[in-house]
Amino acid sequence: MSTQRQQLSPWPLAGRESQLQEIAAAWVDRHCRGVVICGPAGVGKSRLAEECLARAIRDGWKGRRATATAAAAAVPLGAIAHLIPPGVDLSDPVKAFATVATALAGPGRNRRWALCVDDLHLLDTTSAVLLRQLIDAGVVRLIATVRTSEPLGETVDALTGGGAVYRVDLTPFDRQQTETVLRAALQGPVSRRTLHDLYTASGGNVLYLHELVQGALQSRALVSDGEIWELAEGRPTGTPKLTELIRTRLEAADSAARPVLELLAFTEALPLTDAEHASQPEALEALEQTGLMQILTDRRRTILRLAHPLYGEELRKSIPALRRRTLLLEQADRTQAYGARRRDDALRIASWQLAATGTADPGLLLRAATLARHARDYPQALALLRTIPEEHYTTATRLILAEVLFQLGRWDQAETLLTQVGQGATDERERLAATLGRTRNMVWGNFPPAQALAVNQDAQAHAVSATERHILRTAEAFIRTMVSQPREGLTLLEDLEADISVAPDDGAWLRGAFSKTTALAMLGHTHEAIAWAEHAYAANMHVDEGALVSHAAVQRIPLILALSDNGNLAEATRIGECADTATSRISPLAAIWLSLLTARAQWLAGHPARARYWYANAAARARAIDHKMALRPSFSGLAACAAVLGDQHAAETALTEHDHSPRLSMGFQPPGEESLGQAWLHATRGHVEQARSILIQAAKGAQATGCVASEALLLTDAARLGAAADVQDRLSQLAAQCDGTLAPARAHLAAALAANNPERLQAAAAELETIGADLLAAEAATQAAAAWQRAGRARKAAAATQRAQSCAARCQGARTPLLVTVHTAALTNREKEIALLAADGTASKDIAAMLHLSVRTVDNHLQHAYAKLGVTTRRELAGTLGAPTPHSRNLSRPEVSGHRTS
Repeated sequence: MSTQRQQLSPWPLAGRESQLQEIAAAWVDRHCRGVVICGPAGVGKSRLAEECLARAIRDGWKGRRATATAAAAAVPLGAIAHLIPPGVDLSDPVKAFATVATALAGPGRNRRWALCVDDLHLLDTTSAVLLRQLIDAGVVRLIATVRTSEPLGETVDALTGGGAVYRVDLTPFDRQQTETVLRAALQGPVSRRTLHDLYTASGGNVLYLHELVQGALQSRALVSDGEIWELAEGRPTGTPKLTELIRTRLEAADSAARPVLELLAFTEALPLTDAEHASQPEALEALEQTGLMQILTDRRRTILRLAHPLYGEELRKSIPALRRRTLLLEQADRTQAYGARRRDDALRIASWQLAATGTADPGLLLRAATLARHARDYPQALALLRTIPEEHYTTATRLILAEVLFQLGRWDQAETLLTQVGQGATDERERLAATLGRTRNMVWGNFPPAQALAVNQDAQAHAVSATERHILRTAEAFIRTMVSQPREGLTLLEDLEADISVAPDDGAWLRGAFSKTTALAMLGHTHEAIAWAEHAYAANMHVDEGALVSHAAVQRIPLILALSDNGNLAEATRIGECADTATSRISPLAAIWLSLLTARAQWLAGHPARARYWYANAAARARAIDHKMALRPSFSGLAACAAVLGDQHAAETALTEHDHSPRLSMGFQPPGEESLGQAWLHATRGHVEQARSILIQAAKGAQATGCVASEALLLTDAARLGAAADVQDRLSQLAAQCDGTLAPARAHLAAALAANNPERLQAAAAELETIGADLLAAEAATQAAAAWQRAGRARKAAAATQRAQSCAARCQGARTPLLVTVHTAALTNREKEIALLAADGTASKDIAAMLHLSVRTVDNHLQHAYAKLGVTTRRELAGTLGAPTPHSRNLSRPEVSGHRTS
């Protein structure tokens, strides 16, 4: 379900917390005479100044505003005339200014004025003199903004000189600040791709960002699916106001500099020598001074760029087609005349020729497409390849095209093309490349596993050399690992060399290393998995750039899995977030799985809100390229997080999406973990018996595949929902099989829960907190507190409660059955189970049916729970237990003794 917001008003002040703190600290200094906020146009100076004025007014200051303009500057005192009391004779400025100061100070000279002046650099001299006298007299404190791209002059110096006026310099937002303000403005998170696109388009300029978001909302290009805001593909378009702002900015440039601006609009970067062909050095200097152009150094070349990406878009709109053609062809000719020596020159020349004429030399197009593919600019590579005439296609060209289609998620098109390559193969190399491409495409494209294995086995049957058979066995290991057969995959990889330099094929070795890391992690051998993953990543970074291999960040996917199950949760999250930033635009497929595994690491850490954000990103990305294989685990994770956060509606919506998504033929998601969403939704509703049953059944499935890490996760959750006694022995066995600290900590938790021993629960809480598993630690400490409370050990109960609260504070509002035990310490397990169901609004007859009890027995247990907790209604019960109130259920009726009408 999508929702749209039509406007943003007011734009929130976010991302400037440090500056506000600095200003607040300066403002309380009795020697302070004012604050001046400096920065380029559009960085939010006026918004910050308004907030400072509002805070001063809340602190008892009287506030006034003044806006300096070029028009007002032509009239003495034009900007601050409203400060001058009526009837003041201005013929004698000295006497008049003293009168103004006296009037503003008031009879007791105790009035304090905070004056906010926007664009102080435009203030006329007479106003500046008066303002300086008022500041020196202590009558007024200044809050001013100054645009740093404008000449400041003596006026600003006179008002801001000395140490009594505090200066704050604002710069454009960085990526994190942009995310902060977008989340505040939209009242919800934005996807990583949307953040990238809006940050890139705005350049961190707050004003431009506001207009881009406003325009995207109005055009419905920016929508929310209920979890995350997503921007449609393509450059975001802003509002007419943004267009006018940029147009006015560009019109300020000298006409002599216009040819350079036009060239930059199409070339993006321009060598200084080329710019000097189009304009005089004085015009170039003026462009830099006005902030329209930047001058950068690229090795031994001086490069010019437009100061903001939106300038190019506005310029391109105004340039006629023939003028565009001339500019592009002339620049292409100049670059070729230099010899096109730089690595990306072929890509640039081909792009310019295509934009100018719609065609280019086929050889140049192929070189350009190869460069674009190497840069992971898959949309551009596809556009270039599509323009090459069919008669110029070779097997190498088709393989590059297939790689691009694969990376863009066009699985069926890639399969058709690779099948053709295989049928027309003339040697072992071409046949092998087609087979490897097909099987990889089938795995990630969610083709039936049997089909991928059949293609591989057919190729093995016709393999001629030992090298070909070795590479195909490595590919088979990849397939089997991805269908949750880690033991079989690892067996096939026994002869995988640890050194890529002796491998017969770089791509095959890297795929084998990926598979080996994954299989080892699934089998609990996380130490070896981490070592292989690090080795594979380093090797991937140094592979020949001509090889058709995936981005090196792909090797981070199984590393995050291994680190998480090893107990290195913070490190897993850090690597996931860093790798995501590197791949968010250049490797959509890798970005999806990095999001999923980062979400899983956050889930294990007990941070459901952050995990929910990453699962939502994975779902949005998977939809964008129709990556069916990732949809179900994304929605299941979303449902689990929403359920633990008490958002039953969102959890139900996510599970509906999950159920409507295609079932997986293959999958990187550890087996059985897809059941977490359904299980935790049941648990949140109070149906803990059903939740336990789902988790234990899923754990059996994971055990059958040998994926012990997933089995341990699922059994731990079952233990948290009341099955500790049933699963503690198996978790102890798994702890002996698995490397790292997480598996033993889980086993200790289950044993402590089964024994209900406060000492062991406290020890488990400390162990889990050290690992960073905050929610498990909070649950263990909560249970310890309840056990100490029952034993009458108030001091120890208080210490355990303090640890529980400290851990729970990092869990982002998570609510689980074990966390409410402090309220239900006096209840028996059966009373607790029935109370949770009743708090969710489940009728007594339905509770009886679920638990195979009579209605009378259910009501009796419920009455005992009410008496122990001191409540009389189900609404009070829900409040006591911290349970979310279900939709449209009446929980306000008081209970009566005996049977209750359901």
